[in-house]
Amino acid sequence: MKLSNVFFLLICALLFSNCTAQLNTLSKAEKSDGFVSLFDGKSLDGWHVFKNGNNFWTIEDGAIALNPGKKGGDLVTDKAYENYELNLEWKISDCGNSGIIYGVKEEGYGAVWHTGPEMQVLDNKCHKDAKIITHRAGDLYDMISCNVETVKPAGEWNKVRLIINKGQVQHWLNGKKVVEFEMFNDNWTAMVAKSKFKTKADFGTIRKGKIALQDHHDKVWYRNIKIKEL
Repeated sequence: MKLSNVFFLLICALLFSNCTAQLNTLSKAEKSDGFVSLFDGKSLDGWHVFKNGNNFWTIEDGAIALNPGKKGGDLVTDKAYENYELNLEWKISDCGNSGIIYGVKEEGYGAVWHTGPEMQVLDNKCHKDAKIITHRAGDLYDMISCNVETVKPAGEWNKVRLIINKGQVQHWLNGKKVVEFEMFNDNWTAMVAKSKFKTKADFGTIRKGKIALQDHHDKVWYRNIKIKEL
């Protein structure tokens, strides 16, 4: 083998090694800023299925992956959070649907969406929900649509920043702030009353709740899940 080819392979191996090492780990800057990891890339430690339902979540290529099955369950954090910034990446299968749901309370409720608002995860190209203006990727599901479409096609990774601080909420998708609103005030109450959640008395009222990854019976992946409490 020519020396140039050996050098090329060594450079490729080094670059691949560096990329792999960075996956699901905190940088020095993130540690200094107060972020902690919610996923170690190897296990579901720190997570459980909502109310101990059926678990179809696995670890696949350094990501939390849903392998769809009948009567599955949403994956929720063991810990509840109030004011925080959540960063993660997701990718969805063709025509797939999932979601990031926050402000979730388990005790006394039958589903994560009975209390928690959702940042939609969707293939906007072909899932039927993409035809509904407030059901598209990045939207505050069924209430506020994104101000710009930034979602990548199915099979590509999307970067999320979800900021919740004293009722002020921001959805960021791929570097753009796509949704912003305030919870726990009269405008919020009126918005909920016009949504599909109007019959759920405690929807959007939980100030300190768990974070959920939705099992919507479609293949989905999540990785690089990091949180900083504010």
